[in-house]
Amino acid sequence: MHFTSHCARASFVRCSLAVLISSALNTSVCAAPATTKTPKPSEGDVMTVVAKPDVFTPGGDQLIPAFLDGQIANGGRLGMLGEQNAADVPFSVIGFTSRMIEDQQAQTLSDVVKNDASVQLVGGYGNFAETYRIRGFQLDSGDISLGGLYGVMPRQVVSTNMIERVEVFKGSNTFLNGVSPGGSGVGGAINLEPKRAGDEPLVHVGLDYTSESRIGTSLDTGRRFGDNNQFGARVNVLHREGESAIHDQKDRTTLAAVGLDYRGDRLRTSMDLGYQKQTVHGGRLGIKPGKLTELPDAPAATLNYSQQWVYSDMETQFGMLRADYDLTEKWVFYSAIGASHNDEMGAYAVPTLLNQQGDATIGRLTTAYQSDNFSGMTGIRGTFDTAFIKHNVNFGYSGVNTRTRAAYTMASSGYTTNIFDPQPIDNPPTLYSGSDLNNPVTRSRTRTTGAAVSDTLSVLDDKAMLTLGLRRQEVTIRNYSYTGVEDPKTAFDSMKVTPVYGLVVKPWEPISLYANHIEALQPGKTAPSNTVNAGYVTGIVLSRQNEVGIKADFGRIGGSLALFEIKKPNGSIDDANVYGLNGEQRNRGVELSLFGEPMYGVRLLGGVTWLDAELSKTQNGINDGNKAIGVPTYQLVAGAEWDIPGVEGLTANGTVIRSGSQYGNEANTLKLDPWTRLDLGARYTMALDDHKLVWRANVENVTNENYWSSVEETGTYIAQGNPRELKLSVGVDF
Repeated sequence: MHFTSHCARASFVRCSLAVLISSALNTSVCAAPATTKTPKPSEGDVMTVVAKPDVFTPGGDQLIPAFLDGQIANGGRLGMLGEQNAADVPFSVIGFTSRMIEDQQAQTLSDVVKNDASVQLVGGYGNFAETYRIRGFQLDSGDISLGGLYGVMPRQVVSTNMIERVEVFKGSNTFLNGVSPGGSGVGGAINLEPKRAGDEPLVHVGLDYTSESRIGTSLDTGRRFGDNNQFGARVNVLHREGESAIHDQKDRTTLAAVGLDYRGDRLRTSMDLGYQKQTVHGGRLGIKPGKLTELPDAPAATLNYSQQWVYSDMETQFGMLRADYDLTEKWVFYSAIGASHNDEMGAYAVPTLLNQQGDATIGRLTTAYQSDNFSGMTGIRGTFDTAFIKHNVNFGYSGVNTRTRAAYTMASSGYTTNIFDPQPIDNPPTLYSGSDLNNPVTRSRTRTTGAAVSDTLSVLDDKAMLTLGLRRQEVTIRNYSYTGVEDPKTAFDSMKVTPVYGLVVKPWEPISLYANHIEALQPGKTAPSNTVNAGYVTGIVLSRQNEVGIKADFGRIGGSLALFEIKKPNGSIDDANVYGLNGEQRNRGVELSLFGEPMYGVRLLGGVTWLDAELSKTQNGINDGNKAIGVPTYQLVAGAEWDIPGVEGLTANGTVIRSGSQYGNEANTLKLDPWTRLDLGARYTMALDDHKLVWRANVENVTNENYWSSVEETGTYIAQGNPRELKLSVGVDF
C-alpha cells in the first residue's frame, strides 16, 4: 500500500507503450502522413471515381452523427436494435461525444453524465464506486455496457480516454438490453462506444493537472491502412496520479486500450482490448446516518474524515470482438463476444453518526473481490415490404455469465471519531473473517440469457412507425457461503417473457410524437432473518413503464419533453410474517431537455426533471404515501458555451447543477437539503506551426459548497459533494 512505490515502474510502462505504439503505427510526432501513389490512366482510358457516401444507417454499429458536429448526438444504441436516431424511435436516448469529454476535461464517466438532468450521481456502497440513478432508480457501475455488451467494462470506475460516445437510455430496457448482471437499471441504462481510427491520421498528446497535485499524461493515436483504408488502429494510453482536492486523498489511474477494426464491402469487424487500474489511498467515503433523524451540516468540502489506512485497488482486463456480415443488401448477420476480469482489494472505514455534533463510531472492513464475466450476442436483422408497409425486423440472442469470488476481514466498529475533528486510529485488529483474502472463495454464479424478436412497421415514408417485440429472458443464480458450500435457499431460476410496443408519429418534419410500454426484470431481494421464509429469494421483479413524449430537431436546436410512470414491486412483510413482493414504488415524472446552437457562437445544453417517487403497500401501511429513498424532487442542469467575440479560438463555458431535497429513509424522517453547484471553464485553440494546440481550464464547484449530495438506495450510506477542483490541460494534435 505504498502509493509512490510504483512511479518508476509506471514511467517505464508509459515509455514502453509509447515506443510500441509508434512502431506499430509507423509514425511519430514529427512524421508526415503516408501518401499513396495512384497510377496515371493511359490515353483513351476512362476513369470513373465513385465516392462512397458516409451515410448513417440505422440499426448497426455506425455512430449517429453528432448534432451540429459538436458535443451531443441526438440518438444512440438501443440494445439489440443498434444505433438509432432519437427522432425515429419511441424511446428517450441521447449521446455525449468525445468532444464533450475533452472540452469538459471529463476524467471519469460521472463527469460526463452530470450533464443530463435525468441522471443523478450517487456514491458507492461504502466503497469508491461511481453509481447512478436514472428516473429515480439505481444503476450500478457494474451494469454499464460497452457496444451493447454487459460485463465488459471495469466494475467500479470508468475512465473516459478510450470512449467515443456515452449514450444514456432513459427508461426500463430489458427487452432492448436483457437483464443486467447486477440486476439494476430499472429506470435507464448507460452504454459506451469505443474510439475508432478515422480516415485522417491522428496523434494527440495531452498533459493535465487537477488540484491538489494530480498530474496526468495521455496519448491518443489512430491510423488507417490498406488501399481503401479498410484497416484501422486506435490506441489510448493514460497515466494520472497525485493528491486530490480532498486533503490527504491520493488517486492513481493507469489505462491502456487498443481498438482495431476492418471495413470491407460486406464484412465489418472490430476488436477492443483494454487494461485499467484505479487506486485510491486515504480516500473519503461519506458517512452512515445511523439512527439520526436530522443530519448535521456537511463539514468543509476538503475535510477528510476517513483514515489513512483506507485504500482501494481496482484492476480490470477486458476485451470485445464484433462482426457484421451483409448476407444480402437488406439482411445483416451480427455477433459480438466480450469478457473481463476484475480484481479488487480494499480496506474501508465509514463513520456512523451518533449526534448532531458529528461524533461517530468507526471500524474497518477489508475485502477481496474478483469477478470473471463472459457475454455475447448474435442475431440477424433485415427489411422487407408487405404492400405499403415496410418492416424492419430483428431476431437476437444475448447472454452474460458471471462468477464472483470474495473474502473479508472485519474489525470492531467501536472506535470513536468526529467528522468535524477527525481522530486518527491505528488499523484495528480483525475480529471476524470469511474465506482467505489471498485466495477468495467462489460466492456466486449468475447466468442471464434471452432471445428476442422485434418488428418496426412503418408507413407514409416513415411518418408513422410502430415497434413491437418480445423477449424471453432466463435468469439463473447460485450463491455460496464463505466456506464454498452452495446455499439452496438463495438459488434462483426464473423465466419471463416481456413485451414492448411503441409508436412514433411525425406530423411535421422536425417533430416526433411518441409513446411506449416497456418492462424491466431483476432478481428479487432475500428475505430478512426475522421472517418465516428467512434467507429465501423472492421471485423475479417485473417493473413496468409507460411513457409519452415529443421530440424536436430544428437543425440548429433540438430537445424533448417526456412524461413517464414506472411501477416497481418492492419487498415487504405481510401479516403472516412472510417476506414477498407485496409493496410498490411508483416513480412518476416529467423530463425536459434542450440542446443546440440557437445563435452563432452560443451553444446550450440543459434540462430539468421533476420526479414524484411514492411508496405504497408498505408493511402494515406505515410508510404508504412516503417518498422513496434518495430520489430528489427535481434536478436541473443548465449549461452554455460562448465563443468570445473578437478573440478567435477563445470559448467560455459554465454549468449550473441544482438538486432538490431527498429523503434518507423510508419513514421520511431523515432529509437531505437541496443543493446547487456551479462549474465554470474556458478553452483557447491556437495554431502552433502546422499543429493545433488547445488549452483548457475548468473549475468545478466554484463556490466550494459544503453539502450532502446523495444517498444510495438502501439509505445506509450518504455521500458528500466534492470540493472546489481546478482542472488544467493542454493538448496538441500532430
